[in-house]
Amino acid sequence: MLNLSEIIEMSLQSVLAHKVRSMLTVLGVVFGVGAVVAMLSIGEGARQETMEQISVMGLHNIIVKAVSEEAQKERGKDQSKVTNSLGLTTKDADAILSECTFAEAVEANAEHHKHAFHGGEHTDLMVLGVTPTYTVLYPTTLKEGRFISSADMQSMANYCVIGSTARRKLFQFGPALGEHLKLGDEWFTVIGVMEEKAHEAKYSSPGERDPNMDVYVPVTTSETKFGREKDKDDNGGNVTIFGGGGMYSFNGSNKASPPIDQITVKLKADADAGESAAIISRILTRRHNKVEDFAVTVPEELLRQSQATQRIFNIVMLAIASISLLVGGIGIMNIMLASVLERTREIGIRRALGATARVVTSQFLAEAVMLSMSGGIMGLILGYAMTRAISMYAEWRTVLTPISMIVAFGVSVATGIAFGYYPARQAARKDPIESLRYE
Repeated sequence: MLNLSEIIEMSLQSVLAHKVRSMLTVLGVVFGVGAVVAMLSIGEGARQETMEQISVMGLHNIIVKAVSEEAQKERGKDQSKVTNSLGLTTKDADAILSECTFAEAVEANAEHHKHAFHGGEHTDLMVLGVTPTYTVLYPTTLKEGRFISSADMQSMANYCVIGSTARRKLFQFGPALGEHLKLGDEWFTVIGVMEEKAHEAKYSSPGERDPNMDVYVPVTTSETKFGREKDKDDNGGNVTIFGGGGMYSFNGSNKASPPIDQITVKLKADADAGESAAIISRILTRRHNKVEDFAVTVPEELLRQSQATQRIFNIVMLAIASISLLVGGIGIMNIMLASVLERTREIGIRRALGATARVVTSQFLAEAVMLSMSGGIMGLILGYAMTRAISMYAEWRTVLTPISMIVAFGVSVATGIAFGYYPARQAARKDPIESLRYE
C-alpha cells in the first residue's frame, strides 16, 4: 500500500508530465485566487482608512459645520433669509451644552489660513481657534508646555500651541517655548508644542490637512484678532451686529462668513447619535431663524454607511472571484476526467497488483489538489502584484494581511478537493478486468 509521500511524488510527476496542459488548467484558479487576495486587501485598506477618519472625528461625536453662503446658493435656498442668521457662533455651542442633557462636552473652533514668521523663517499654516475642551474631544499630546486654558479664553490672550512640523520649520533647532511668532499681522507667544501626530489618517480634525502644521489659539482671540472679511454694499456702508463673542458686519444682501467653522459635540455613552443629531439640528434651526447655514454630520452613521457600501463591494468582488474559481474548478475536473480515461489501463494494472479503491482515489485526488495548489501559489503572487499596482496607480490604500493570503490559498485547495473528488471516485470505481482490456 502506498504511503502519503509516494502518492504526492507520483501526483507531482503526473502533473509535471503535461506542463502546458496543467498550466492552462489552473489559469482559472490563478485569477480567482488573485482576485480574492486583491479584494481582501482593498477591503481591509478601506476599513482601516475609514476607521482612522472616524476615530479622528470621534465615533460618538456629532459634527456641526458652517455652510458658506455660496453653498447655500447652490442648494437653491431663498437668499432673502440669509441675513437673518449670524451663522455658527460660540453662543450656539453654549446653547447646545446647556439645553442638551446628552451632551458631555462641546467644542467650538474656527479656521484661518495664515502666513507665520519667526526670525528669518516663514511658512503657511492653519490657525485653529479652539477652547480648552478641544483636548477632551480630540487625541492631544503635548511634548512641551501646556494647552489653551479657560483663563486664556477669558483674557483673549495672544498665546498659541504649535504642531511639531510647524515648530521645526519656524524654530529649526532652537527653543520654541516662550518665543514669539507672527501669525498674519498679530504676534503670539508659544506656550506649548504638540507631539508629532501620525500621518496615516487623511483627515485631521477638524479638516483635511497635515495636523502637524496646525497652530492652536484661544477661539476668543481668533475671533477678535483675525475676524472675518467684511462685505460692503455699493455705497460702502456696513451694518454692525454684536453676537457670538465678537462684532460682525454685513450689509442688506451679503453677510460676513460665520465666526465659527465647526462645533463638535461629544455624546454621553448612553445617548443615541441619530436622535441627538436631530435635536441639535432643531435647536440650531430655531436659533438661526430657520436658515440652513449649517450641516450636521454623525460619524457613527457615516461608519454604518461605509460598512454597508464595503459589504456590497465585497459581495461584488467575491462574485467575480467565485466565477473565476468556478471556471478553474471545472477546468480541473475536465482535465482529471480526461486523465482518468487516458490512464484506464494503468488503473487496471494498479488494481490487479493489489491497489485498493481508496489508494486510487487518493492518487487522483492528490493530483487535483496539486493542480489547485499550484494555481493557488501563482494566484498569491498575482494577487500581491495586483495589490501593489492598485496602491501605486489607483492610489487606494491596500493592506495585505496574512489571513487574506491563508484564506485565498485555502480556497484554492478547497476548489481542488471539491472538483477533483468526482474524477477520483470515477477512477476508483473502474472494473480492474475491464480496465486491463482497455486499449
